[in-house]
Amino acid sequence: MPSSNHRITPLRTGSFRLDGGGMFGLIPKTMWSQWTTPDADNRIALATRSLLVETARDGLVLVEAGYGDKWTDKERAMYALERRTAVDALREVGVDPADIAHVVVTHLHFDHAGGLTRASDAGPVPTFPRARIHVQRTEWHDALANKSTMTRTYLRTHLDPIASKIELHDGECAPLAGFTLLPAAGHTWGHQAVLVDGASAAGGAAPHLFAGDACPTLHHAHPAASLGYDMMAYEAMCTKLALLDRAERAGWTIALDHDDDHAFARVVRSSSREGADRLSLAPIDAGGAR
Repeated sequence: MPSSNHRITPLRTGSFRLDGGGMFGLIPKTMWSQWTTPDADNRIALATRSLLVETARDGLVLVEAGYGDKWTDKERAMYALERRTAVDALREVGVDPADIAHVVVTHLHFDHAGGLTRASDAGPVPTFPRARIHVQRTEWHDALANKSTMTRTYLRTHLDPIASKIELHDGECAPLAGFTLLPAAGHTWGHQAVLVDGASAAGGAAPHLFAGDACPTLHHAHPAASLGYDMMAYEAMCTKLALLDRAERAGWTIALDHDDDHAFARVVRSSSREGADRLSLAPIDAGGAR
Protein backbone atom coordinates (compact mmCIF):
# COMPACT_ATOMS: atom_id res chain seq x y z
CA MET A 1 0.00 0.00 0.00
CA PRO A 2 1.45 3.39 -0.95
CA SER A 3 2.69 5.59 1.86
CA SER A 4 0.42 8.43 2.96
CA ASN A 5 0.17 11.07 5.63
CA HIS A 6 -3.42 10.36 6.59
CA ARG A 7 -4.37 11.51 10.07
CA ILE A 8 -6.63 9.01 11.85
CA THR A 9 -8.93 10.06 14.69
CA PRO A 10 -10.95 7.41 16.56
CA LEU A 11 -14.57 8.29 17.27
CA ARG A 12 -16.90 6.72 19.80
CA THR A 13 -20.25 7.03 18.07
CA GLY A 14 -22.45 5.37 20.69
CA SER A 15 -22.94 2.47 23.06
CA PHE A 16 -25.41 -0.39 23.24
CA ARG A 17 -25.88 -3.86 24.72
CA LEU A 18 -26.29 -7.30 23.17
CA ASP A 19 -26.72 -10.74 24.66
CA GLY A 20 -23.38 -12.04 25.94
CA GLY A 21 -24.04 -15.55 24.67
CA GLY A 22 -24.77 -14.19 21.21
CA MET A 23 -21.54 -12.20 21.25
CA PHE A 24 -19.32 -15.13 22.25
CA GLY A 25 -20.98 -18.09 20.55
CA LEU A 26 -19.53 -21.39 21.74
CA ILE A 27 -17.61 -19.81 24.63
CA PRO A 28 -19.51 -20.72 27.86
CA LYS A 29 -20.74 -17.97 30.15
CA THR A 30 -18.46 -19.22 32.93
CA MET A 31 -15.56 -18.16 30.69
CA TRP A 32 -16.79 -15.00 28.91
CA SER A 33 -18.24 -13.52 32.10
CA GLN A 34 -14.66 -13.32 33.39
CA TRP A 35 -13.90 -11.02 30.46
CA THR A 36 -16.96 -8.76 30.65
CA THR A 37 -19.79 -8.47 33.17
CA PRO A 38 -23.36 -9.04 31.92
CA ASP A 39 -26.33 -7.10 33.21
CA ALA A 40 -29.49 -8.64 34.66
CA ASP A 41 -30.72 -9.39 31.13
CA ASN A 42 -27.44 -11.15 30.21
CA ARG A 43 -26.44 -8.24 27.95
CA ILE A 44 -22.87 -6.95 27.75
CA ALA A 45 -21.68 -3.39 27.20
CA LEU A 46 -20.47 -2.61 23.69
CA ALA A 47 -19.36 0.52 21.86
CA THR A 48 -19.85 1.58 18.28
CA ARG A 49 -16.66 3.12 16.90
CA SER A 50 -15.59 4.81 13.70
CA LEU A 51 -12.39 6.23 12.26
CA LEU A 52 -12.22 9.74 10.86
CA VAL A 53 -9.44 9.89 8.28
CA GLU A 54 -8.12 13.19 6.94
CA THR A 55 -6.62 12.75 3.48
CA ALA A 56 -4.92 15.20 1.13
CA ARG A 57 -6.48 13.90 -2.08
CA ASP A 58 -9.87 12.41 -1.20
CA GLY A 59 -11.03 14.70 1.59
CA LEU A 60 -12.50 13.47 4.85
CA VAL A 61 -13.24 9.75 5.01
CA LEU A 62 -15.36 8.08 7.69
CA VAL A 63 -14.92 4.37 8.35
CA GLU A 64 -18.22 3.01 9.74
CA ALA A 65 -21.37 4.98 10.61
CA GLY A 66 -22.82 3.46 13.80
CA TYR A 67 -26.51 2.87 14.50
CA GLY A 68 -27.87 6.38 13.96
CA ASP A 69 -30.97 8.02 15.42
CA LYS A 70 -33.97 6.31 13.80
CA TRP A 71 -35.12 4.24 16.78
CA THR A 72 -38.31 3.95 18.80
CA ASP A 73 -38.23 4.05 22.58
CA LYS A 74 -38.99 0.31 22.62
CA GLU A 75 -36.02 -0.45 20.34
CA ARG A 76 -33.75 1.81 22.40
CA ALA A 77 -34.69 -0.06 25.55
CA MET A 78 -34.16 -3.47 23.92
CA TYR A 79 -30.58 -2.65 22.92
CA ALA A 80 -29.87 0.01 25.59
CA LEU A 81 -29.00 2.40 22.74
CA GLU A 82 -27.25 5.53 23.88
CA ARG A 83 -28.67 8.77 22.47
CA ARG A 84 -25.46 9.48 20.61
CA THR A 85 -24.53 9.13 16.95
CA ALA A 86 -21.65 9.63 14.54
CA VAL A 87 -22.96 13.17 13.99
CA ASP A 88 -22.38 13.97 17.66
CA ALA A 89 -18.89 12.47 17.57
CA LEU A 90 -17.95 14.37 14.41
CA ARG A 91 -19.18 17.70 15.72
CA GLU A 92 -17.11 17.23 18.87
CA VAL A 93 -14.00 17.29 16.66
CA GLY A 94 -15.25 20.20 14.56
CA VAL A 95 -16.51 18.28 11.53
CA ASP A 96 -19.90 18.79 9.91
CA PRO A 97 -21.52 15.69 8.32
CA ALA A 98 -21.67 17.57 5.02
CA ASP A 99 -17.86 17.74 5.05
CA ILE A 100 -17.51 13.94 4.75
CA ALA A 101 -16.52 12.95 1.21
CA HIS A 102 -16.51 9.16 1.60
CA VAL A 103 -17.88 6.60 4.03
CA VAL A 104 -16.51 3.06 4.09
CA VAL A 105 -18.57 0.42 5.91
CA THR A 106 -17.50 -3.11 6.79
CA HIS A 107 -21.07 -4.38 6.30
CA LEU A 108 -24.65 -3.17 6.49
CA HIS A 109 -26.01 -4.49 9.79
CA PHE A 110 -27.97 -1.88 11.77
CA ASP A 111 -25.18 -1.07 14.24
CA HIS A 112 -22.77 -0.28 11.40
CA ALA A 113 -24.96 1.25 8.70
CA GLY A 114 -27.98 2.69 10.52
CA GLY A 115 -26.07 5.94 10.87
CA LEU A 116 -25.81 6.36 7.10
CA THR A 117 -29.27 7.93 7.28
CA ARG A 118 -30.98 10.18 9.82
CA ALA A 119 -34.54 10.97 10.77
CA SER A 120 -36.25 14.02 9.27
CA ASP A 121 -39.81 15.31 8.96
CA ALA A 122 -39.85 13.89 5.44
CA GLY A 123 -38.57 10.48 6.55
CA PRO A 124 -35.04 9.04 6.53
CA VAL A 125 -32.49 11.08 4.56
CA PRO A 126 -28.72 10.67 4.02
CA THR A 127 -26.65 11.72 7.02
CA PHE A 128 -23.65 12.56 4.82
CA PRO A 129 -25.23 14.31 1.83
CA ARG A 130 -22.03 14.68 -0.22
CA ALA A 131 -20.43 11.33 0.56
CA ARG A 132 -19.92 8.29 -1.63
CA ILE A 133 -20.46 5.08 0.37
CA HIS A 134 -18.16 2.11 -0.23
CA VAL A 135 -19.31 -1.47 0.32
CA GLN A 136 -18.79 -4.87 -1.23
CA ARG A 137 -21.24 -5.70 -4.02
CA THR A 138 -22.19 -8.99 -2.34
CA GLU A 139 -23.01 -7.21 0.92
CA TRP A 140 -25.21 -4.62 -0.77
CA HIS A 141 -27.27 -7.18 -2.66
CA ASP A 142 -27.55 -9.45 0.38
CA ALA A 143 -28.74 -6.49 2.45
CA LEU A 144 -31.40 -5.57 -0.10
CA ALA A 145 -32.57 -9.20 -0.10
CA ASN A 146 -32.46 -9.34 3.75
CA LYS A 147 -30.20 -12.39 3.48
CA SER A 148 -29.62 -12.99 7.18
CA THR A 149 -30.79 -15.13 10.07
CA MET A 150 -31.43 -11.82 11.88
CA THR A 151 -34.63 -10.52 10.36
CA ARG A 152 -34.30 -6.97 11.74
CA THR A 153 -30.72 -6.04 10.95
CA TYR A 154 -30.87 -5.20 7.22
CA LEU A 155 -33.48 -2.44 7.23
CA ARG A 156 -34.62 -0.68 4.06
CA THR A 157 -34.94 2.61 5.98
CA HIS A 158 -31.13 2.43 6.32
CA LEU A 159 -30.56 1.45 2.70
CA ASP A 160 -33.01 2.99 0.25
CA PRO A 161 -32.18 6.66 0.99
CA ILE A 162 -28.50 6.13 0.17
CA ALA A 163 -28.85 3.78 -2.82
CA SER A 164 -27.72 6.43 -5.31
CA LYS A 165 -24.57 7.10 -3.26
CA ILE A 166 -23.30 3.51 -3.14
CA GLU A 167 -19.97 2.54 -4.71
CA LEU A 168 -19.88 -1.25 -5.15
CA HIS A 169 -16.61 -3.18 -4.97
CA ASP A 170 -15.69 -6.73 -5.85
CA GLY A 171 -13.03 -8.25 -3.63
CA GLU A 172 -9.75 -6.66 -2.59
CA CYS A 173 -9.24 -3.20 -4.02
CA ALA A 174 -7.96 0.29 -3.24
CA PRO A 175 -10.80 2.71 -4.02
CA LEU A 176 -9.07 5.64 -2.31
CA ALA A 177 -5.40 6.51 -1.89
CA GLY A 178 -4.07 4.78 1.23
CA PHE A 179 -7.19 2.60 1.70
CA THR A 180 -7.36 -1.12 0.96
CA LEU A 181 -10.59 -3.09 1.22
CA LEU A 182 -9.93 -6.68 2.29
CA PRO A 183 -12.67 -9.29 1.88
CA ALA A 184 -13.34 -10.78 5.33
CA ALA A 185 -16.22 -13.21 4.83
CA GLY A 186 -17.73 -15.09 7.74
CA HIS A 187 -19.83 -12.68 9.74
CA THR A 188 -21.61 -12.00 6.45
CA TRP A 189 -20.75 -13.18 2.95
CA GLY A 190 -19.78 -9.66 1.89
CA HIS A 191 -18.09 -8.42 5.05
CA GLN A 192 -14.87 -6.48 4.49
CA ALA A 193 -12.03 -5.19 6.64
CA VAL A 194 -10.54 -1.75 5.94
CA LEU A 195 -6.79 -1.14 5.97
CA VAL A 196 -5.85 2.54 6.32
CA ASP A 197 -2.36 3.88 5.79
CA GLY A 198 -1.99 6.68 8.32
CA ALA A 199 -1.20 7.67 11.88
CA SER A 200 -3.18 8.09 15.12
CA ALA A 201 -2.26 9.22 18.62
CA ALA A 202 -2.52 5.69 20.03
CA GLY A 203 -1.68 3.52 17.04
CA GLY A 204 1.30 5.50 15.81
CA ALA A 205 2.29 5.52 12.16
CA ALA A 206 1.52 1.86 11.50
CA PRO A 207 -1.27 1.02 9.05
CA HIS A 208 -4.57 0.63 10.90
CA LEU A 209 -6.80 -2.38 10.25
CA PHE A 210 -10.47 -1.77 11.01
CA ALA A 211 -11.54 -5.40 11.26
CA GLY A 212 -15.25 -4.82 11.85
CA ASP A 213 -17.12 -7.80 13.21
CA ALA A 214 -14.33 -10.15 12.15
CA CYS A 215 -12.79 -9.22 15.53
CA PRO A 216 -15.04 -6.74 17.37
CA THR A 217 -13.40 -6.72 20.84
CA LEU A 218 -10.11 -7.64 22.48
CA HIS A 219 -11.60 -10.91 23.67
CA HIS A 220 -12.63 -12.04 20.20
CA ALA A 221 -9.01 -12.78 19.34
CA HIS A 222 -9.70 -16.13 21.02
CA PRO A 223 -10.17 -18.64 18.15
CA ALA A 224 -13.49 -19.97 19.46
CA ALA A 225 -14.96 -16.55 20.26
CA SER A 226 -17.12 -16.23 17.18
CA LEU A 227 -20.40 -14.32 17.16
CA GLY A 228 -23.65 -16.25 17.33
CA TYR A 229 -24.70 -13.87 14.53
CA ASP A 230 -22.00 -15.09 12.11
CA MET A 231 -23.47 -16.46 8.90
CA MET A 232 -20.52 -18.84 8.42
CA ALA A 233 -18.93 -19.69 11.76
CA TYR A 234 -15.95 -21.71 10.50
CA GLU A 235 -15.13 -19.20 7.77
CA ALA A 236 -15.42 -16.38 10.31
CA MET A 237 -12.87 -18.08 12.57
CA CYS A 238 -10.46 -18.68 9.69
CA THR A 239 -10.86 -15.10 8.45
CA LYS A 240 -10.17 -13.67 11.90
CA LEU A 241 -7.06 -15.77 12.49
CA ALA A 242 -5.70 -14.94 9.04
CA LEU A 243 -6.24 -11.20 9.57
CA LEU A 244 -4.61 -11.27 13.01
CA ASP A 245 -1.67 -13.30 11.73
CA ARG A 246 -1.16 -10.88 8.84
CA ALA A 247 -1.49 -7.89 11.17
CA GLU A 248 1.12 -9.24 13.60
CA ARG A 249 3.60 -9.99 10.83
CA ALA A 250 3.11 -6.58 9.21
CA GLY A 251 2.94 -4.58 12.45
CA TRP A 252 -0.55 -3.23 11.82
CA THR A 253 -2.60 -1.54 14.53
CA ILE A 254 -6.03 -3.13 15.07
CA ALA A 255 -8.98 -0.74 15.34
CA LEU A 256 -11.79 -2.33 17.36
CA ASP A 257 -15.37 -1.53 16.42
CA HIS A 258 -17.25 -2.78 19.51
CA ASP A 259 -14.84 -2.96 22.46
CA ASP A 260 -16.36 -0.90 25.26
CA ASP A 261 -13.00 0.10 26.75
CA HIS A 262 -10.41 0.23 23.98
CA ALA A 263 -10.26 1.72 20.49
CA PHE A 264 -6.92 0.24 19.40
CA ALA A 265 -4.88 -2.88 20.02
CA ARG A 266 -1.78 -4.64 18.79
CA VAL A 267 -1.50 -8.34 18.03
CA VAL A 268 0.72 -10.36 20.35
CA ARG A 269 2.11 -13.71 19.24
CA SER A 270 3.03 -16.33 21.83
CA SER A 271 3.25 -20.11 22.06
CA SER A 272 0.69 -22.41 23.60
CA ARG A 273 1.65 -25.34 25.82
CA GLU A 274 1.49 -27.50 22.72
CA GLY A 275 3.96 -25.22 20.94
CA ALA A 276 1.46 -23.77 18.48
CA ASP A 277 1.19 -20.05 17.76
CA ARG A 278 -1.31 -18.18 19.91
CA LEU A 279 -2.53 -14.72 18.91
CA SER A 280 -4.03 -12.25 21.37
CA LEU A 281 -4.73 -8.53 21.49
CA ALA A 282 -3.18 -6.00 23.85
CA PRO A 283 -4.76 -2.52 24.14
CA ILE A 284 -2.79 0.56 23.13
CA ASP A 285 -4.76 3.55 24.36
CA ALA A 286 -3.60 7.16 24.34
CA GLY A 287 -4.69 10.63 23.32
CA GLY A 288 -8.40 10.15 23.86
CA ALA A 289 -8.58 6.92 21.84
CA ARG A 290 -10.84 5.30 24.40
